[in-house]
Amino acid sequence: MDKIAVLIPCYNESKTIETVVKDFKKELPNATIYVYDNNSTDGTDEIARKAGAIVRYETRQGKGNVIRTMFREIDASVYLMVDGDNTYPSSYAKELCDGVLKENCDMVIGDRLSSTYFTENKRPFHNFGNKLVKGLINLLFKGDIKDIMTGYRAFSYKFVKTFPVLSKNFEIETEMTIHSLDKNLKTKNVIIEYRDRPEGSVSKLDTYSDGAKVIGTIVNLYKNYKPFHFFSLVSLVLLLIAILFLIPVIIDYVSTGLVPRFPSFIASCIFLLMSIQSFFGGLILDNMNKIDRRNFELNYINFNDRENQLKNTK
Repeated sequence: MDKIAVLIPCYNESKTIETVVKDFKKELPNATIYVYDNNSTDGTDEIARKAGAIVRYETRQGKGNVIRTMFREIDASVYLMVDGDNTYPSSYAKELCDGVLKENCDMVIGDRLSSTYFTENKRPFHNFGNKLVKGLINLLFKGDIKDIMTGYRAFSYKFVKTFPVLSKNFEIETEMTIHSLDKNLKTKNVIIEYRDRPEGSVSKLDTYSDGAKVIGTIVNLYKNYKPFHFFSLVSLVLLLIAILFLIPVIIDYVSTGLVPRFPSFIASCIFLLMSIQSFFGGLILDNMNKIDRRNFELNYINFNDRENQLKNTK
């Protein structure tokens, strides 16, 4: 079991990966550096290997797929995740790791948005998207996370081994954040500097398509983690539609004593039934979610013993 494992997911980062590996080896000399190559075609893997990293491969495309494999294959007391594009300074590595090792945090977040991100990043829609996602998640999940989309984070062993990776691509950071808020895990924000990509290094993140995926992930996870809130909102919308259909029917009935808008009355009844069904469906799912949260807490405690066993066997 490694004390510190530096995890670097990579796809075509030949311009920067050597610098990243050497910088983190220098900053954390006792750490094990893992580079997981995700179908690179520019020799990223060989450059990383020569720089001193342990290189492994994940052929399923997407950052989420790479992180899933990393988390399953590696055992460590603290995991430091960083991108291979040299945008995150290694000088903050020890502070992030200490948040886990000394303060018993489950996740330590490298906060770019409170420092240099908006001046370094020249893509305005990326900046807007980061603010939007941060605001949505903190509002919906009552959190105080300063940077949702950062790729610079440290994790505890328990977080890594109990985190269900569902995303395949760049939505993974959003999923990690929501998981920590929902499970009330101990998190910490550490303000870091951010450097824009050097010339010749190209971002793999598409502003519009990946942004839409992130928003979709937030909605889907809100439905899964807060089912009563989500389905209560759906129930309210359906109830309002039912009332809109019913109002002219009532007006006609009061005026004439007849129901000439029979199709509207039927539609109103259908939407009312759907509203009731949605509300009680949310109640049932919320109860199931509470049971799942209780089971998570029980399993989470057991991972202390497992971590200690792994430390003793090394």
